[in-house]
Amino acid sequence: MSGDSPRRFRWGRFTIIALPLAWLTMFFAAPFLFVIKISLSQAAQQRPPYEPVFDLSAGWHAFVGKLGELSLSNYWSLLDDTLYLDSYIGSLKLAGLATILGLVVAYPLALSMARAPRSWRPALIALAIAPFWTSFLIRVYAWITILKDEGLLNHALLSLGVISEPLHIFATDWAVLIGIVYSYMPFLILPIYNAIDRQDPSLVEAARDLGATGAQAFRQVTLPLSLPGVLAGALLLFIPAVGEFVVPDLLGGSDTLMIGRTLWNEFFANRDWPVASAVAIVMLVLLLIPLILYERNEMKSMERPS
Repeated sequence: MSGDSPRRFRWGRFTIIALPLAWLTMFFAAPFLFVIKISLSQAAQQRPPYEPVFDLSAGWHAFVGKLGELSLSNYWSLLDDTLYLDSYIGSLKLAGLATILGLVVAYPLALSMARAPRSWRPALIALAIAPFWTSFLIRVYAWITILKDEGLLNHALLSLGVISEPLHIFATDWAVLIGIVYSYMPFLILPIYNAIDRQDPSLVEAARDLGATGAQAFRQVTLPLSLPGVLAGALLLFIPAVGEFVVPDLLGGSDTLMIGRTLWNEFFANRDWPVASAVAIVMLVLLLIPLILYERNEMKSMERPS
């Protein structure tokens, strides 16, 4: 019986590790490799709309021959057309601005939630995630009703006499920023709230006892200790915002260039799957860079002696 325990422990540990690895392999690694293969192919007027197509039943020599037809030409073509570079820059710019704007709004909200009486906090957290209770698409369509020239916002401002003519917000980059910030705001609020809520209140009290004002205590104690939550929330907004398609398509104008819209056009309008796959791979590599830097920073902070 004593010999069975180590064996069961090994099998249990193997199962715990193998199941997540199998999940990641099946639903991430395998599709990712498939997209890479398409990005190395050439567009074709057939089904599927690319070639070469591997047929394992044709034998090993045929498989090797098909491998020789793969090339990096689609990646080089991304450098020839400024549309793709402009789309990447536009996505990074709008995602970065949305992240900054979201932090300006989310941090005070998270701080207020963390400083509220403990009995109120469950209700405040529920209100923070309440937008997730409705469809993402319905929420974006609601912003169309609000931001259009004859929408609710302009109607209210005109009625109050704040403006003399409607504000042209809809179909601009401002509308896209508003839609992205609103859509992903809970991803910002909750990590920041968690980082502030875990702080020891006695640290702020000690700073105040030593003569620091409320602003100084916040700047020297609360803000530095909450930076991990700020960084995590910023990544949770920035990464999906870069590849966002629905918000810029519904709220943006024809001159709003984001990589999500470019990908959609390549896949469904131009039916150029190889180029679209190359665009997607490059976008994924760009998004992996901040994730790797964040992970390295977290590892270093964990290894640093307290």
